[in-house]
Amino acid sequence: MKPAFDPVQLAIPFFVIAIVLEVLLARFGKARANYEPRDAATSLMMGLGSTIAGLLTGGVVFAASLWIYEHRLFTIPMTAIWAWVVLFFAEDLTYYWFHRLSHERRFWWASHVNHHSSTHYNLTTALRQTWTGGVAGTWLLWLPLSFLGFPPAMVAIQKGISLVYQFWIHTEAVRRMPAWFEAVFNTPSHHRVHHARNPRYLDANYAGILIIWDRMFGTFIPEDDAEPCRYGIVRNLPTFNLFTNVFHEWIGIAKDLAGSRSPREAVGYLFGPPGWSPDGSRETSHTLKAKWRAREVLRETVQESAPADSHP
Repeated sequence: MKPAFDPVQLAIPFFVIAIVLEVLLARFGKARANYEPRDAATSLMMGLGSTIAGLLTGGVVFAASLWIYEHRLFTIPMTAIWAWVVLFFAEDLTYYWFHRLSHERRFWWASHVNHHSSTHYNLTTALRQTWTGGVAGTWLLWLPLSFLGFPPAMVAIQKGISLVYQFWIHTEAVRRMPAWFEAVFNTPSHHRVHHARNPRYLDANYAGILIIWDRMFGTFIPEDDAEPCRYGIVRNLPTFNLFTNVFHEWIGIAKDLAGSRSPREAVGYLFGPPGWSPDGSRETSHTLKAKWRAREVLRETVQESAPADSHP
């Protein structure tokens, strides 16, 4: 029931080599990559902390997965090629919905926001992983796969493969892949959009490996070279402090709950979209995008009317 190998652990040497290579290529002007030493160090420490946190909660996750598997609907063999093909799509779809939930609901955003807190976008950003995902319970979304009959070890291996794949898309050094690849798979271009804080790009491209889910569910936004991605979160943190980066949103939730005046407000602060407030005084990604669209419509209207106004 335990995985025979961990794809992430096996890939660590590749991660190190790729980061060093990206830094060197950028240093000699051969690739586009923006590194800030304190930011990169914070990302690396977050990756280390995430690994430790995973060890602390891994037993609970494994025990729950095993219990669910013991009550499975079917028995799916790990040795069957078709089973791995089906799991590839099923796990990737699960990841899409986990990722989308982690952006659209504040409770789960609190455990995911640290991955987006860097204002730089390079391979170390991929290592800026959650410390509190296990506590937030996002792993529960993968339990139905074991209930269907996929062995927990099989699911764990596929999750690791997905995480390894997503490492290389955290870069500005690769501009575009071939069109057919961009149409099907998640790429650096698609994922730059996901990490951008421009209103145009908010809440988009949740894909793990396959971008087809975003195209299917209406969350796909292509990168526009006319509007470069600005990275980070809507209100960037003014510090590289490790614990601030990891826990700031949880602290914000606690403060809001302490000031709640009703159960409805408490539920809204916990499970509403990030930025939700009872009186609507705070901005959410929805309101930011709405304002951006309004500005775009106004700009286009002015541009269309300009020729007529200048030639009476």
